[in-house]
Parts: sequence; structure tokens; C-alpha cells
Amino acid sequence: MLIKQMSVFVENTTGRLAELTRVLGNDGIDIKASCIADTVDFGILRCIVDDPEEATKVLKENGFTASITEVIAVELEDRPGGFADVLEILAKEQIGVDYIYSTIRSKEGAAIIVLKVQDPQKAIDVLLAHDVKLYKMEEISKMSHVK
Repeated sequence: MLIKQMSVFVENTTGRLAELTRVLGNDGIDIKASCIADTVDFGILRCIVDDPEEATKVLKENGFTASITEVIAVELEDRPGGFADVLEILAKEQIGVDYIYSTIRSKEGAAIIVLKVQDPQKAIDVLLAHDVKLYKMEEISKMSHVK
């Protein structure tokens, strides 16, 4: 249930993010989820892509600094408090959340959130024990955009 996430160092200059996404697009790599945290000089793009190893290799060949970490993707009821329900399960088990972001793909009636947690395997075990739906990369890749 662990999903490989790619993190990319991106200089905070006009067009650099466009260049990064074009490099991925030209290689046929689709971004499934993403977020970017920035400072004055740089940002860190975190994203879920079809093939993180290939994407990392291609980006490095094109002058970007990229690495892979593991995250989990959970399904939430798309209603007020749906996200709180999942976060409370983790909090009760003393599992810290480092950051979150949502997927570009979703499922009608549900939201899919990517979480970087301090103890991924414990989080997986606890969430599954509470009947929280966790996604594999293959499932996210097969989803279409909700219209």
C-alpha cells in the first residue's frame, strides 16, 4: 500500500516548473497528484507519477535534483469531517503526519488524499483495521478525471 512519491527541487524562477512538467510530458509521464512548497529561492515539488524511477532518471538527466520517498493514499468520504475522521484515527495511535495533498484524480463521492506519515507501516495497519480504503499506485493510475 506504500506509494512512491517523487520530490523535485525546483528553482523559483519563471518557467522552471513549466520546463520540469514539459520534460515529464515529453517522456510520457503523467502526474497523478502534486503539491509544491516554496520559499523565496526554491520550491519542492512532490508528486505521484506513473513511473517514479523513470521520471527521476529523466529529470536528473535534464538538470533537476529529484528523489523518491514513500507515502500512502487514503480515500475519504467527501463530506464535512471526512478528513478529520481519518486524521483522528492516526492521532489516537500517535502517528504524526508530515504533510498532505490531494490527487488530481478522484472518485465520485470520495476524495483521495496523499499523506506522508512518520510511521507508514503502522499507519497502513491502523487505517486498514478501521476499514479505511488505501490505494495502490495501479489504482490511482487507472482512475479518470471526475467530470
